[in-house]
Amino acid sequence: MAGNLLIVITVTCDSHLHSTPMYFLLGNLSFLDMSLSTITTPKMVADFLREKKTISLWGCMAQMFFLHFLGGSEMTLLIVMAVDRYIAICKPLHYTAIMSRRVLVGSVLLSWAVGLVHTMSQMVFTVTLPFCGPNIVDDIFCDLPLVIKLACTETYVLELLVIADSGLLSFICFTLLLISYSVILVTVRHGSSGGLSKALSTLSAHITVVTLFFGPCIFIYTWPFSSVSVDKFLSVFYSVITPLLNPIIYTLRNREMKSAMSRLRTQCFSFRHTF
Repeated sequence: MAGNLLIVITVTCDSHLHSTPMYFLLGNLSFLDMSLSTITTPKMVADFLREKKTISLWGCMAQMFFLHFLGGSEMTLLIVMAVDRYIAICKPLHYTAIMSRRVLVGSVLLSWAVGLVHTMSQMVFTVTLPFCGPNIVDDIFCDLPLVIKLACTETYVLELLVIADSGLLSFICFTLLLISYSVILVTVRHGSSGGLSKALSTLSAHITVVTLFFGPCIFIYTWPFSSVSVDKFLSVFYSVITPLLNPIIYTLRNREMKSAMSRLRTQCFSFRHTF
């Protein structure tokens, strides 16, 4: 949460980064990851300190709603970032005209809209399920595949809907991202070796984040779990480790981000000494 918050503040306060499409999208991605962490991690940490670990029905529903809302938004935003990299590398002369402020804001709003439609298409059926008890979710947070199985009614059709909606959406987005990155690499391969090296350096961070974000998500919704320990490991990975990737990969490897953070730190010290 602290790392992603630092990226959001840096991009917002630095005029150069805020006006650059790639960093504008990165700031929004960090905001989504920070929000994802606030949904599950505080409750998880609190439960570690309690002997009796409980959550209300509507608290559970809220977790699932926001997890899929923010998760669907992040999937769409990652595709927008891939398109941004394609235009920047393959059509540099038209980059500023294509990735205008209007297009960027519209793309971010579209990602939020996709996330809302994605979560509502599942939650509208889940909230009406009857739960007779005992209602025990053997995981660190509530998620649709586990909660649906607790309903005291036939849920086969709803389970197929969740797999089709979440699993296939993740798989399709992941496939489209890999195709887009492959097209970029094939395009710059015929150029100079310096262009290929720069493209590989730029895309390596994006590909790493995409792979580690979509990998656990696809596994959760398309693989029939038989081991609770594997389920919990992937839940921790998805809710804690994945949001940590953005600050580590995009910040420590990026010279412009480190320079902007240094300028921000200098401004803060100057402001403090002034008063």
